[in-house]
Amino acid sequence: MEENTIKVTIIDRAGDTHNVDAPTDMNMNVMELVRVYELAPEGTIGICGGMAMCASCQCYIETPELELPEMSLEEEDMLDQAFHVKDNSRLGCQIYLKDELDGLIVELAPESEISE
Repeated sequence: MEENTIKVTIIDRAGDTHNVDAPTDMNMNVMELVRVYELAPEGTIGICGGMAMCASCQCYIETPELELPEMSLEEEDMLDQAFHVKDNSRLGCQIYLKDELDGLIVELAPESEISE
């Protein structure tokens, strides 16, 4: 594995599993990683640009043993209004890729709105 890279597993909305390399030296978050690898259709994730103002990047954390950053009030408020929320829901835009998240497994939540 390259320096400044961790392994992240992303389960997309179709249920397909993607094992990807994630840079830890670019201040990227999970939502941006999904966009870089095009694991969600354009315009269905990160609609607010990563400001915790929509829940389009909601995901389920499948590795409870990893210590994630604490949830901000904005993130809690957004998840309170989101659909398909589970106990392990987080907003991908609020989870920044750090060395201690090596092995992170996230599943993308279903889309909240029906697209036209």
